[in-house]
Amino acid sequence: MRQLILALALGALFYPPAFADDLVGTWIIRPDPGQLDSTLVLRRRDNVIEGVWLRAFGDADIPIRNIREDDESLTINLELKPGASATFPHFLKGARKGDEMRLDVLDGDGRFLNLVINAYKASRLQVAERDAAIPRTIHVTKVPLPALRDVPPNGLAQTPPMGWNSWNHFGDAIDDRTVRQIADALADSGLRDAGYVYVNLDVGWQGRRDEHGEIHSNVKFPDMKDLGSYLHERGLKFGIYSTPGPRDCLNRIGSHGYEEQDAATFARWSVDYLKYDACTAKSVYHTEAEGQALYQKMGVALRATGRPIVYSLSGFGDERGLGRKVGANLWRTSGDIADRWSIVSKIGFEQSGDPAAAGPGAWNDPDMLEVGNGAMTLEEYRTQLSLWSILAAPLILGNDVRHMSAEIRELLLNAEVIAIDQDTLGQQGHRVVQRELVEVWVKPLASGALAVGLFNRSDGTKSIGIRWPELGLNGPQAVRDLWRRSDVGTLADRYDSDVPPHGSVLLRVTPAR
Repeated sequence: MRQLILALALGALFYPPAFADDLVGTWIIRPDPGQLDSTLVLRRRDNVIEGVWLRAFGDADIPIRNIREDDESLTINLELKPGASATFPHFLKGARKGDEMRLDVLDGDGRFLNLVINAYKASRLQVAERDAAIPRTIHVTKVPLPALRDVPPNGLAQTPPMGWNSWNHFGDAIDDRTVRQIADALADSGLRDAGYVYVNLDVGWQGRRDEHGEIHSNVKFPDMKDLGSYLHERGLKFGIYSTPGPRDCLNRIGSHGYEEQDAATFARWSVDYLKYDACTAKSVYHTEAEGQALYQKMGVALRATGRPIVYSLSGFGDERGLGRKVGANLWRTSGDIADRWSIVSKIGFEQSGDPAAAGPGAWNDPDMLEVGNGAMTLEEYRTQLSLWSILAAPLILGNDVRHMSAEIRELLLNAEVIAIDQDTLGQQGHRVVQRELVEVWVKPLASGALAVGLFNRSDGTKSIGIRWPELGLNGPQAVRDLWRRSDVGTLADRYDSDVPPHGSVLLRVTPAR
């Protein structure tokens, strides 16, 4: 038996399993309406299948070096550049039936990224016809950029925006019916009345431009103006997504060269919030000044509509230095978040860099909430809410609020925690103590009190103590535990607590009278 096992092992080593010849070829990925299709080009080399995922822009092509297929599944490994984010697509995994394949897009940890590829094997004639209709290479002419100037504040978002965004849970698999159901759930659950009022469409709504250059939604969103009316009738606000690039991150059309026209269209649809994501703009424009000019162009266009539209920036680089200049209300200060403790904690605890950039009407944005998406513990979700509130970060939900547990709903509705985030002083909190994986953060409040967060980033329970002088305080302090919604009492000189793994304690500390 040992000899047989050894022989089989050596056979597998020197004679790797053959792949079906019909896997080799060009597979065209069916696009959603308004999206440029892309292709998987697979070829055989030395009894190994390899190839490339050809995207709409040449610099986004991704080599394929390892493919595994059996009767049940097909796995395609993507060869990424060193340092690629764990949240970027790393694998395509699914199954194939003849000339059709369906593949889920997975991240570096094998988690589903809410993206699905449906592809068919194309004949040479089909490839030629497709290439004639939609050229592989897109030649983009840079639009004239305005001279740099400061855009006056729009007076909006005096506290960090609160609401919901479609991306974290649904990806681009979002439609009008689902958005209306989300709106109803926000209203019925109490989330709307707690402050979560923006309902923001992310990637997936764009369709085509007509002969006049006007942008239209795709078939999944038959009437954007009616959708906006539906949201407004329920006491909610309407958010939308676009890009200063010619295409967004999933190759749907962007606002490049159509900034004024798109801003007017958004206003006509009664849009209240625009997330403006750099995406392919970085393939056309490369300097910080160009990025600032692109953002400024849309900022001015939004103001010209006369409609109050919150302006959110994402993706060109570190927008903290230019967000206020271009008329923005918030700007991303991190890479994309994911429903994993390692990513949430890394993003959140690296936000202590530039609190002076934030304040009423202008906020640092460490990306959206993952609370309730299911891959983290209740304590980890509580920690994200605690830290985001101390950071005065936008509280944009990313879960399916139609289906959430009572525990998640209770976390999201904690009025005392929300009040820390929404405090009118608008001051971003900062770290005051760091002892290995134990941290203490503070945030001054308009009342003169301090919000104090005790954070345990380790995998075991930690006893965390803080002395009042470490917080710049003297004398007895009245302490309230905001998650337990109870007064701890008046403490003479310090506070101590056992904090669970990846957990937090959020306090309001007020000088005793």
